[in-house]
Amino acid sequence: MAAEEEFDEIRVEPISDAASRAEAVQRQRQVHTWVDQQIQQAIARGDFDDLPGAGKPIEGLGTEHDPDWWLRKLVEREHLVGLPPSIQLRKDDAALDDLLDEQTTESGVRQVVEEFNARVLRARYQIPVGPPLITQPRDVEHAIAEWRVRRTARTAATPPPEPAPRKRPWWRCRRQTHD
Repeated sequence: MAAEEEFDEIRVEPISDAASRAEAVQRQRQVHTWVDQQIQQAIARGDFDDLPGAGKPIEGLGTEHDPDWWLRKLVEREHLVGLPPSIQLRKDDAALDDLLDEQTTESGVRQVVEEFNARVLRARYQIPVGPPLITQPRDVEHAIAEWRVRRTARTAATPPPEPAPRKRPWWRCRRQTHD
């Protein structure tokens, strides 16, 4: 009961827009001050001393202005390739059988083929970008049947592993005599 009585006595008064804006401006000024203070303390501690690249020009800054310099660096660093959907789907279609062979269950194969088909259909209904889309969706049941055949051929071609030689228990080991 005591907790309920405490909450009954709390009253919240609405803040005017002008007061709210003034408080926001004051908080921004304080944040800048706090950030500057943190930087000055880090400099005093020596946190910025001996950083890699200190005293060297920033790499990639030339005489011409390139607003997308960071994007180009990202593409180089991450080895990103941006292909039109039609070309990417052709590449994915060529590699689909290898991807299916990595699957261990029929449900996994079904899921991969259905995701591929969904991407093909999505690309069909988008505005064409780049070369025309010639990739066709795959028949799921036919893909599963081909996967089974390839899996059976792989299993038949792989010889069974030889059993590891059994070690004798230590109490049955023959004792060697020295000459």
